[in-house]
Order: sequence, then C-alpha cells, then structure tokens
Amino acid sequence: MTFNHVIRDNALIIRLAGDLIGEDNGSGILEVAANAIQQGIRLAIIDISGLRYINSSGIGVLITILTKFRNKGGEVYLLKPSESVQKLLVITKLNSIFQIVQSEDEVLKDVNK
Repeated sequence: MTFNHVIRDNALIIRLAGDLIGEDNGSGILEVAANAIQQGIRLAIIDISGLRYINSSGIGVLITILTKFRNKGGEVYLLKPSESVQKLLVITKLNSIFQIVQSEDEVLKDVNK
C-alpha cells in the first residue's frame, strides 16, 4: 500500500492506494493523522478510491483515525470508495459511522462556509 497526504483548506487529505491490510501499513497513516490533530486540524478526508482491498486491521486503522478526530471535535470523510470497498462498508455497517462522499471540493466548500 502507498499513501500520501497534504493539508488543504485546514483539512488533512490522505490518499490511499493498494491494499490496506494491517498495522504495518497503517502505522504511517496513524502518525500523519496524529500529527495533524496536534497541529489543530479537525477535518480529515481519506481518499480510498485507489484501495483495492481492506481487511479488518485496515478497517481498524480507519476507525482509529475517526475516533481520534471525533474525540477532538473533528470529522472524517471517506472519499470515493471502489465498488468492492463500498460493499464491505455496507456489510460491516461502517457506512453508517463514516461520512462517505464523492467530492473532496464539496466537503471543503460545505465545511468552510
């Protein structure tokens, strides 16, 4: 798995690609999220359009990020899940916990009103 991140309009944007399958993969992502929170960022958009596969450990990474942001009064959005990842989110009912969106710009526009 690969990822990159950027801060844009006071939001952390993380782009994931490949397979999110464990703590080893997720530790760097968690570190980026923790650093952003420490800098006062309260919004994260995780672009999962490039994820091919995610297992329970990968889901745990996403939930950890969500928990950390919500504990600080923030929010996490999942951006453009693939069909297979969307099915997994529905089966696990995580689609009712995470806000799933199709446009990064829409989230930023709504939040920065």
